[in-house]
Amino acid sequence: MWPHLPPLFSETSLWELPRPNFSPYSPPLKCQGIKTRLVSWIAQQLRWDGKGHWLEPFLGSGVVLFNVRPPRALVTDSNPHIIAFYHALQKGELSPRMVQTYLLEEGRRLRQYGETHYHVIRERFNRAPNPLDFLFLNRTAFNGIIRFNRKGHFNVPFCQKPERFDRAHITRIVNQVTRAQQLLQSHDWQLCHADWRDCLATAKADDFAYLDPPYPGRHTDYYQKWGKTESETLARVLATLPCGYALSMWQSDACRHNPHLSLYTTGMVVRTVPHFYHVGSRRIFRHAVQEALVIKPGFQNPNTVAALSPESFSVEPAGRPSEKNMEYLEPDTVYGRNKPAGS
Repeated sequence: MWPHLPPLFSETSLWELPRPNFSPYSPPLKCQGIKTRLVSWIAQQLRWDGKGHWLEPFLGSGVVLFNVRPPRALVTDSNPHIIAFYHALQKGELSPRMVQTYLLEEGRRLRQYGETHYHVIRERFNRAPNPLDFLFLNRTAFNGIIRFNRKGHFNVPFCQKPERFDRAHITRIVNQVTRAQQLLQSHDWQLCHADWRDCLATAKADDFAYLDPPYPGRHTDYYQKWGKTESETLARVLATLPCGYALSMWQSDACRHNPHLSLYTTGMVVRTVPHFYHVGSRRIFRHAVQEALVIKPGFQNPNTVAALSPESFSVEPAGRPSEKNMEYLEPDTVYGRNKPAGS
């Protein structure tokens, strides 16, 4: 019997945003741009009563969904393998015991044959995709990258760590799978392999949408290409969205500013925080950036609160950050206006 992991926050409290600080749960799947160390900060910035559906058209690793944990959600992703993995957990077709057994055996073969065995699994997955092989590749591919070529084949090279699946690491992954399955089976969440437009087309006034699209200029080869045309289309759709929303995007790094950000910011509340991305296909994508959260006015946390730098959060198990890591949020930046947010 797998243990019931402790809740991230009170299960009995009335669900609403903002959330107080919490140590985030890290999901079993990883991908470039993952928000594990940002999700608590994100949850502090938003205001929503939870009466409608949480809409998340770019699910990715699922880290925001699993940590914000709304009562009802419709989430989509263009990557069918992510949806298939979490569907299998939700339906009970994949269990923590199955994951443990699989990783123990394939981990033994990886230690014995190294990169050769990685390519065996990758070729098998590309011929006949299945959730367990996808998890294996996700945790042994170079730097946690998810990337597919135009044929829809996973093409990330090996991480060069044949000892990857020691017993401690397998236990950690199994615990992550356990938590994900508990959340998927205990909440009213619908997961669909679909285009982001299909998800947002369902929006109603009581809903709230969180969007984490591919970041132009940083990592856009996650499953389908994303560029200026896609960014412009998304901006037009958001301008007519009937519900509240928040969009994550990079603002700047040491060398440049993101020219795509201005598509989304006119009349919006923008809050920023420094962040370091550890997952990326190239070294230039693994460094400090200024992360932006673009929020529709009226759905931001109106209070100027003490917020934690994302890098100060401990991840599994929870820890208490020290006061030296506390920073105060600056007043809201509202682009295209001459008055402060909420006035």
